[in-house]
Amino acid sequence: MKHSPLHEKHLSRNAKMADFGGWLMPIEYPGAGTLAEHAAVRERVGIFDVSHLGKASVRGSGTLHFLNSMFTNDLNRIKNGSAQYTLMCNESGGVIDDLIAYRNSEDDFFLVPNASNTTAVVETLNKHVPAGITVENLHLNFAVIAVQGPLAPQTMNSLGVNTDIDYMAFESVSIAGAQVILCRTGYTGEMGYELLPKVEDAERVWDALVNAIEPLGGLVCGLGARDTLRTEMGYPLHGHELSLEITPVEASASWAIGWDKGEFLGSQVLRSQKSEGPKRGSVALKSLDRGIPRGGMAVKNADGKLLGEVTSGTFSPSLRTGIAIALLDSSIKTGDQLIIDVRGRESKVEVVKLPFMPSHVR
Repeated sequence: MKHSPLHEKHLSRNAKMADFGGWLMPIEYPGAGTLAEHAAVRERVGIFDVSHLGKASVRGSGTLHFLNSMFTNDLNRIKNGSAQYTLMCNESGGVIDDLIAYRNSEDDFFLVPNASNTTAVVETLNKHVPAGITVENLHLNFAVIAVQGPLAPQTMNSLGVNTDIDYMAFESVSIAGAQVILCRTGYTGEMGYELLPKVEDAERVWDALVNAIEPLGGLVCGLGARDTLRTEMGYPLHGHELSLEITPVEASASWAIGWDKGEFLGSQVLRSQKSEGPKRGSVALKSLDRGIPRGGMAVKNADGKLLGEVTSGTFSPSLRTGIAIALLDSSIKTGDQLIIDVRGRESKVEVVKLPFMPSHVR
């Protein structure tokens, strides 16, 4: 199992560790725990080690055109110094991965895929790459640290970093004497940044951030809080809302598809699915009782008809109730009351609109 360059920092804090995509990563820290870490991000600021996320570069003449033929979104929509959420599908429309593409120039892109899918993304790109373009797996070259919460700008300002950059933009900054890629991105729904220092600089950048958040009441946070935060926002997670068996159209991610651009991997299937209308779709569910939905639980109507299943479910620390994202029959609409089988007990839920919590990313 791989270790983050910040692994020893987590062990020194006695973090609860678990496998994330083949990486041993912190789930929560003693003395606070997931609920407190979640609250710190919503109310103040928290930092996460997310170095398990992949990193890759694609360079060479014609890179933008090549990547536009591989990814769903349209990279012509963003300018140099901006990033874009996109997906890589197979020819059947199934999602190989969802990722962030950072545009340095038309001929130079930096990619951040999910940990367990990095190899598949790089291999798929190399399978199709034309002469003159180089795809390089940089998974072990960079750490990734997320600084999230309403006090994230204040945290960065205290380190001498100018935080006046647009959402989904990025630039190079200096932190603790190290050059770091600073991105106005995140996975919590709060104002925040993701920092990519080189591996050899990771510990001193981390230490500087820990020292900066402490006077603000911030906390070091594990991936347990990251999951509850992203679920409250309805953000998809590959292997749950997105997979080789679930297309972007079914996952309600059509907004991340450049419908007006040329052909790309899976485009024929996705366009057909959009035209005909998907038979199932991703929806939000909120508990009406004390039941806590979990991934894989069956969802039925009052007559007992199976409608689909929960793809992500948790207790919402912000709402103090159970919430879920589920892949259900397309006939389901907002306001419908349904039933989840919670370990043999019926739990009532209502179909609601996403996100569960207001977005503060901008």
